[in-house]
Amino acid sequence: MGMLGVSRGAVLLSLWRIVLLFLPIWGLDAQPGEETKPLYVWQTGPWGRCMGSECGPGGSQSRAVWCAHAEGWTTLHTNCNQTAQPDNQQSCFRVCDWHKDLYDWQLGAWNQCVPVSMRSAGVQRPAVCTRGEEGIQTREVGCVQKANGEPAEDAICEYFEPKPRLEQACLIPCPRDCVVSEFSMWTSCSKTCGMGLQNRIRFVLAPPLFGGAVCPNLTEFQTCQTRLCEGEVSLYSLRVGPWGPCSIPMPRQARQAEKPPKETDKPSRETKISKEGDIPSRESEKMSKEIRRQSGDSEKQSKEGDRQTEEGDIQQNKGEKRLKKGKKPSRDGDKLSRANRKLGRARKKPDRPSRQADRPRRQKKAKNKEKREKIRQKVRDRLRERGKVKDPETRELIKKKRTKNRQNRPGGKLLNVQVGYQTRDLSCVHKNGNVEALSLCSHQTLPVTFQACVMTRDCDVTQWSDWSSCSKDCYSPNGPKGQHARTRTVSQFPIGGGADCPELQEKEPCDPLGDGVPQCTVYSWKTTEWTECRVDVLLSQQDRRRGNQTGLCGGGIQTREVYCVQTSADTSPRLGSLRTKEAVRPMDSDLCLAAPPNTTRLCHISCPVECEVSSWSAWGPCTYENCQDQSAKKGFKLRKRNIVNDPTGGTGNCPHLVEAIPCEDPSCYDWLVLKLEECIPDNEKTCGPGTQIPHVQCVTSDGVFVEKQLCQDAILPMPTICEVPCPKDCALSPWTPWSRCSHTCSGKNSEGKQIRARSILAYNAGEGGIQCPNTSALQEVKSCNEHPCTVYHWQTGAWGQCIEDASIPAGNASVGRTRGSDASCSVGMQTRKVICVRVNVGQVPPKKCPESLRPDTVRPCLLPCRRDCVVTPYSDWSPCPPTCQTGGNTKKKQTRNRIVIQSPANGGQDCPEVLTQERECEAPPICTGFRWKTHKWRRCQLVPWSVRQESPGAQETCGPGMQVRAVSCRKQDGGQADVEACLTFASPMPPLTQPCQLPCQEDCQLSSWSKFSPCTADCVGVRTRKRMLIGKSKKRDQCKNHQMYPISETQYCPCNKYNAQPVGNWSDCVLPEGGRIEGQLGMRVQGDIKECGQGYRYQAMVCYDQDSRIVETSRCNSHGYIEEACIIPCPSDCKLSEWSNWSRCSKSCGSGVKVRSKWLREKPYNGGRPCPKLDHVNQAQVYEVVPCLSDCGQYVWVAEPWSVWKVSNVQLKDNCGEGVQTRKVRCMLNTIDGPSEHVEDYLCDPEEMPLGARSSLLPCPEDCVLSDWGAWSPCPLPCSGNSSRGRTAYVLRQPGQGKTCPPNKETEPCKLNSNCFHYSYNITDWSTCQLSDRAVCGNGIKTRMLDCVRSDGKSVDLRFCKELGLDRKWQMNSSCVVECPVNCQLSDWSQWSECTHSCGLGGKLWRRRTVIQAPQGDGRPCPSQMEQWKPCLVKPCYRWRYSSWSECRSEGARCGEGLRFRNVSCFVSDGSGQQDGSLVDDELCGDLEPSVDGDTHIVLQESCTVPCPGECYLTDWTVWSPCQLSCVGGDDLGFGSVQVRSRAVVAQDPENLLQCPEQELEARPCTEGQCFEYKWRTGQWRGSSRKVWCQRSDGLNITGGCPMTTKPIADRSCDPPCTKPRSVCTEAGVCGCEEGFTEVMTSDGLLDQCTVIPVLEIPTAGDNKADVKTIRAFNPTQPEASAPGRVGRTWFLQPFGPDGKLKTWVYGVAAGAFVLLIFIISMTYLACKKPKRPQRRQMNNRLKPLTLAYDGDADM
Repeated sequence: MGMLGVSRGAVLLSLWRIVLLFLPIWGLDAQPGEETKPLYVWQTGPWGRCMGSECGPGGSQSRAVWCAHAEGWTTLHTNCNQTAQPDNQQSCFRVCDWHKDLYDWQLGAWNQCVPVSMRSAGVQRPAVCTRGEEGIQTREVGCVQKANGEPAEDAICEYFEPKPRLEQACLIPCPRDCVVSEFSMWTSCSKTCGMGLQNRIRFVLAPPLFGGAVCPNLTEFQTCQTRLCEGEVSLYSLRVGPWGPCSIPMPRQARQAEKPPKETDKPSRETKISKEGDIPSRESEKMSKEIRRQSGDSEKQSKEGDRQTEEGDIQQNKGEKRLKKGKKPSRDGDKLSRANRKLGRARKKPDRPSRQADRPRRQKKAKNKEKREKIRQKVRDRLRERGKVKDPETRELIKKKRTKNRQNRPGGKLLNVQVGYQTRDLSCVHKNGNVEALSLCSHQTLPVTFQACVMTRDCDVTQWSDWSSCSKDCYSPNGPKGQHARTRTVSQFPIGGGADCPELQEKEPCDPLGDGVPQCTVYSWKTTEWTECRVDVLLSQQDRRRGNQTGLCGGGIQTREVYCVQTSADTSPRLGSLRTKEAVRPMDSDLCLAAPPNTTRLCHISCPVECEVSSWSAWGPCTYENCQDQSAKKGFKLRKRNIVNDPTGGTGNCPHLVEAIPCEDPSCYDWLVLKLEECIPDNEKTCGPGTQIPHVQCVTSDGVFVEKQLCQDAILPMPTICEVPCPKDCALSPWTPWSRCSHTCSGKNSEGKQIRARSILAYNAGEGGIQCPNTSALQEVKSCNEHPCTVYHWQTGAWGQCIEDASIPAGNASVGRTRGSDASCSVGMQTRKVICVRVNVGQVPPKKCPESLRPDTVRPCLLPCRRDCVVTPYSDWSPCPPTCQTGGNTKKKQTRNRIVIQSPANGGQDCPEVLTQERECEAPPICTGFRWKTHKWRRCQLVPWSVRQESPGAQETCGPGMQVRAVSCRKQDGGQADVEACLTFASPMPPLTQPCQLPCQEDCQLSSWSKFSPCTADCVGVRTRKRMLIGKSKKRDQCKNHQMYPISETQYCPCNKYNAQPVGNWSDCVLPEGGRIEGQLGMRVQGDIKECGQGYRYQAMVCYDQDSRIVETSRCNSHGYIEEACIIPCPSDCKLSEWSNWSRCSKSCGSGVKVRSKWLREKPYNGGRPCPKLDHVNQAQVYEVVPCLSDCGQYVWVAEPWSVWKVSNVQLKDNCGEGVQTRKVRCMLNTIDGPSEHVEDYLCDPEEMPLGARSSLLPCPEDCVLSDWGAWSPCPLPCSGNSSRGRTAYVLRQPGQGKTCPPNKETEPCKLNSNCFHYSYNITDWSTCQLSDRAVCGNGIKTRMLDCVRSDGKSVDLRFCKELGLDRKWQMNSSCVVECPVNCQLSDWSQWSECTHSCGLGGKLWRRRTVIQAPQGDGRPCPSQMEQWKPCLVKPCYRWRYSSWSECRSEGARCGEGLRFRNVSCFVSDGSGQQDGSLVDDELCGDLEPSVDGDTHIVLQESCTVPCPGECYLTDWTVWSPCQLSCVGGDDLGFGSVQVRSRAVVAQDPENLLQCPEQELEARPCTEGQCFEYKWRTGQWRGSSRKVWCQRSDGLNITGGCPMTTKPIADRSCDPPCTKPRSVCTEAGVCGCEEGFTEVMTSDGLLDQCTVIPVLEIPTAGDNKADVKTIRAFNPTQPEASAPGRVGRTWFLQPFGPDGKLKTWVYGVAAGAFVLLIFIISMTYLACKKPKRPQRRQMNNRLKPLTLAYDGDADM
């Protein structure tokens, strides 16, 4: 057991060890499969701001780092892995403001547009593309250093500017298929016999775009055969190849090295020619290197080559001369000439087919060549020996001299022209395109395979110079930058078609750098002071105040001038600062870059306030003039009035306020009776006579209560005698108060009276009582105002001018103000005249007026400050016209001016009279122009003899060559100039080379043509020109053949007839210059400017010759215009009538309104000032409504005394009982003197009208008599039903015994709105803004009224509200502004512009004007015509134009490379583009720069290819198609425009079709494209088919462009076919029936059979069976023959159409029958209806008032 236990434990231990061993392996295997997420992770916050002491990469930034649990809460740092802790601090780039100039965002190019569907999985691409597919394109954006483009952190650039977007939306356009035109007509057969081809081609109109379908074949072929060929057909054609590159001649040594060692091994003719053509290509580089190695100057080698060539030519010429002189020629020369002649004859003979027969000829050629080589060797030896004579120093001097001469030659350094030669290949081509032996092509003479040429040289320029100094020599951070430039010069002209010269000058903006750079001069606007405010400019045309403008006030306009001045940079510019009155020199306005200040503004002149005074008071008592001095016995009675409204300028402008009347017995104080006590009978009786004691108060003459002792000298009023009636006495009412005095004074015709009255209340008893007085005793009259009407008052004159007061010392001028540098303002004095005036008489002595009331005659005043005129210094002289003149010697003038910035005032120094000076400019020099100067052509250089030695006539120095000339740059005055000046400013450089021809011995040489002889007259005779034979040609007979070499030409004299005719429209009506009238003070007002009246309009004249070609108008003796008078209508302002009088206030008591109006007299027209807003009801009237307040006491009821009682009962004997009293009641105008004038009763309040009659009981004797009831006591407020009011009467006569008095008190309850009222204030609306009568606009006053309103709504006197002490918190007046009617103000017309066209019929001259002041309010609007035009002088449009290219011709060969030519000719046109122009003499285009359609590179010949017979080739490029936009529905998609051209394939032989090249297509972007739409078009059906084609919106039929999904069907064959009798296939593609038959369909919708349609036969006139109507079947295809003698025809009505449906006319007949039925029913009903009884009309005899309404017509 022990062993077992041990063994078992050992096994377990071993197993545990194995498990532990495999645990890491298991962990490793499990790690990739599942990663346990840690419980604690590090979290970081955002990086903070970069901090540091210095700018740049030395900064540092920090962030927060913490340990967090996976669930988000923060824990201790120790819980997280310390090794993985992120950094909480890092270095950073600290950005400063100056880094903005060092770093910037670099924007990459937008990548390709990617469809959204490719980026988003759920988005599907549209099935049908209409406008395009939406996409997204991206780009790269990064922050970089500006200097070197090194990338930097984005945070640096984000500090200054947000990062630009990285994505943007884009549109992927729909695929556009290729669009081609229709095919052309078939060409003629390519062969005149045998099997050939016909071609027809089309061209591309629009290229395939955006993945559209490619273009179809542009060519179609078909075979043709005109006839069978007779005899042998030539299968071979001689073809010339293109000219090889231009090469310089090889040196003699190189040519000798190229020769083969054995002359017998020379190649065949054709092989040799091709090798010669290859010489330049093989050896040109090697030779050029050798030449540069030998001399270093390519031109020197050219000279050497020419010299070597000349040596051979000299020998030839010498040989010729020896022969001509008769000397025996040398053997070698003879052999050489014979060899040349033989060579010439050999070349003229055709190639022999046998090579054996050609061998002797080749041997002779070799021998001749050996002889020629020996002659050349001798010449070289002789020259070499001659050169050896000179020592090395001499040779070096000669070399230096030649080099110097070559460099000093005009253009020597720049015109390194080398004449070389070029060759071409000859080949014989089979019709299948294979190249065969040259001998198979039979030609008498082979074409020339060499020609002279010019070595191509590109333009070469020097290195850039250093940058020039900056044109700006001062520093301004916000001003414009300067410029600096660098240049380079031309070291080699482009020659022989070499690359053109690049730009020779480069400019860049710059700022001056350095510490010592001063700040730039700053220019700012300055203004003069505002002119005086003017109101007259705002008046309309019909304003009556235009005639008298004095005293105008209100709104106006002020102007000022604005000018540019130079200010220092350290001071801020002050616009219009006039405080310092700096007189700064005006500068050119263009120097001030800021917007100029306003030159006009609205202003306001305060309107004078008129003095308003109250009414006169009543005359006061007679009082002393001075109560302190009562020594005088004379006194005055005074009456006064007060100033209601203070006037402008003080009270001195008011009328007199006091009037005086002299009087006697004056007193300063008097007793005033306040009231009388009750009548107390004497002797203590109850009735009878008695007295009334007065209650008195001492008052002054002005009614002021004073102490009673002051009235000691006055008479105290005594008690008044009265009487208390006894019971039997007559009872009288008390006296009424005395009325107001009827007159203020007494005179001959007027006397003041006062009246009082009383009435009988009860009669006396018959006996024992006091009787009633007579009627006359019931009224009393007394005199008043008995003083005469001699009224005096003080009258004052206007205050005089303020003058200096000498009594005030200068030191007391502190009241004055100091303005600028002006002298201080001082105090002065004003005086006025004061006189005593008697009313209606005039001036009287001063003692007649109260001296104490005499007004002041002197008052102090403030002397206005003296202001001198201030002007600026003179400005700089205006610049003279350009510093040079191109023509004309008219002297220009320059001016300078100064500006008044302050006008003089108050006696200041006046302004100078001269503000502008002018002087003549100095004579300007001639403009420095540049021109090319051409030098003589040099010697004609031929192809080197080594190249042309095998050609016929090579021994002669003749044939085609090339010659060179030099050009140099000259100034206009002939002085030398740099070539760069001519390259920049002159016309294109003249050609440096030209082909030339050295005549051979056999050539005929003629001089140039002379000019044509002059014509004596137009259309008469002829003119001739001549030339002549020159040199030895005069002796040659073949040159005297004048048909081949004409020496004279004759032509008829030109017949010039001209006619003029008008062209174009009439111009605008233009007023003559100088017709403007300037307003005062320089202020331009539209109404004062002559903007209308008579002007002139113009129409251009064009002159044509007899061939309808446009010529100068001077040929027609015309100045170029037709002039016609015209009228510019003057604007007429809206005309209104004058204001009517104010209406009476709408209410007689309280607040109402009053109205005045204007009527429209004439509407505005031609841009006149518009009318104000008219009344919306009556469009012809303008209303002005203001509130008004009527004094409720203005009109009062005045009642006369009661009449005597009229008793109406039986007790007449006692004169008592019931009776009636009457009195008159009238409405009177209440004045200060009392009711004075009777007015209409409606003006008084009817509720307050006193009774005019009353009935009551007349007391009998001994009855108690009471007085009239007194006024009701007021009801206590607020009104309530519990309160009451009362009134009382007192006893006038006590009753007799046994009788009592009735009650003398009466009460009644207070009822609201019956006898008790509440009162409140009511405020009216604001009135319209009221202006002074002298004002047009500006500041005014609007008013409103306060009204006292009773609780029942009735307006009452304001005293009711005042007595209650109600709060008055409202403002009754308020300032307001009426907008000023500012007319539109325009600038002067500008100068006429240059003509819009340099020539032609459509040229116009324009002038324009701008709005200086926009209209405001009801001002005159701006005219619509802000620009005017008139035609230019018509000039012919001359231009150079190419003729058509000639046919391509390969000289001397049937096909291959050739040339085509064209000419450039002068054409004239009218510039309209509607005609191609007419050919004229080239002299007329002499002044034009040689260019065609703007291209100065004139090309008159170009290489071309003549196709060989049977060859397949491409056509020439078509012209560029019209520019086309990518559009949908006429909207541009924004992908630009494109145009295209193409080349089609042309084949000539069916056998070579497989060898044809591919057709070609070129597209290019363009501008100003147009949108084209493509639509399917269809033709008429012809059977079951029709033509369907695509058409462009301009009417062109095309292929492609139209969507195939919408293509209409072109074939409508029925399926299954229509086999039934009388069946046809319809347009819908189903079977139908013929006309006259209807369809019978099966249940499945197919045609079953066609049945005939029943026809209604209607016999016509002449039918014997007219009375019989039958319906029968009728077969229209088999008409029945008419019976003999039957007249007329039969109508057949077929109600069914071919489709079996009812025809339209059947429905029409049915509708007509229904309408007819309705009509019959209606007529029947009306006929049977019972009529109504007629009513008698009552005429209204009242006339309607005639009304006049304005209908808005302009003629009213």
